[in-house]
Amino acid sequence: MTGAAVSAELDIKFVNTTQGMALTPILVAAHDANTALFRVGETASAALETMAEGGDISPLKTELEAVGAVSLDLTSAPTLAGTTHMGSLDTGTNMYLSLTAMLLPTNDGFVGLDSWKIPSQAGTYTLMLNAYDAGTEVNNELIVPGAADELGIPGNPTGMGGVNGSGASSSEGNANIHIHPGNLGDTNAEGGFSDVDSRVHRWLNPVAKLVITVK
Repeated sequence: MTGAAVSAELDIKFVNTTQGMALTPILVAAHDANTALFRVGETASAALETMAEGGDISPLKTELEAVGAVSLDLTSAPTLAGTTHMGSLDTGTNMYLSLTAMLLPTNDGFVGLDSWKIPSQAGTYTLMLNAYDAGTEVNNELIVPGAADELGIPGNPTGMGGVNGSGASSSEGNANIHIHPGNLGDTNAEGGFSDVDSRVHRWLNPVAKLVITVK
């Protein structure tokens, strides 16, 4: 006989481990085995695309609520490099944990955790999180403030970068969710091919550390 799932209380600590990248509000969710915020190698959902291109997590939250998942807005403002955020979550009967937030400045990059099985044993668990490309927008690396619904990076919270770039890319070879290739950037503040500063906005995975304490 299979017993009922047991609720777990989680303490969550999130650290942005990049040199100069920022993150939009971070969504953490506990859900069942049939639910996912994203799947690597598959096409992004409309809700995931909205988050990855503009940082809006509300469509994902609506979908989670509809299937009985529970979620936590770990932050409400951009998370800058080196910043730590903490929160707590009661998982209810949900046994999997996921996380997502847009990575800025990128066109459709995001940090993600996909369906991590929550341990039944109390303890502290550390996960290193990668950045993914939603595959929904060309990585032209051109900053267009507020460009959530058009081609371009919607913002650059660091304030470091350029303008009048010609575009780092005009096509993408993978339209599914995949590991992000990273920013190219350049050092030309008044032109060049990118509005992203290569001295600040380049990274290698992982981009964040997640420490989960199961009580």
